[in-house]
Amino acid sequence: MSIEQTGTVDVVNVDRVSGDLLLTVSDHLPWCEGERQHLLLLQAKLNAYLRFIESGELAKRFPEASGRRIVINVVGKFPLNETAQAFFEKVGAAIDAAGFKLRFSPLRPN
Repeated sequence: MSIEQTGTVDVVNVDRVSGDLLLTVSDHLPWCEGERQHLLLLQAKLNAYLRFIESGELAKRFPEASGRRIVINVVGKFPLNETAQAFFEKVGAAIDAAGFKLRFSPLRPN
């Protein structure tokens, strides 16, 4: 699964260190080409994740989510460019206001 499958949640797991529940988005697309389309895909994916959380589907399918901080973790193959960074700051503030967290994590090379 990836950012291009906007209607699905890619990965759900518990971070062993923090105890946070991570909902991970796998983003393999570069920012230099098709930036606008990339942002639209990311926005659609994040909206799907928020619907998954707010509809109660997350709690229903993953009871271990109860009482944990929920973090939407975008793992990107490519570092954020300036436009993407601004997007993450703006969207991150809205997600924080909803009671969740958004973060970007660069993919670790093998």
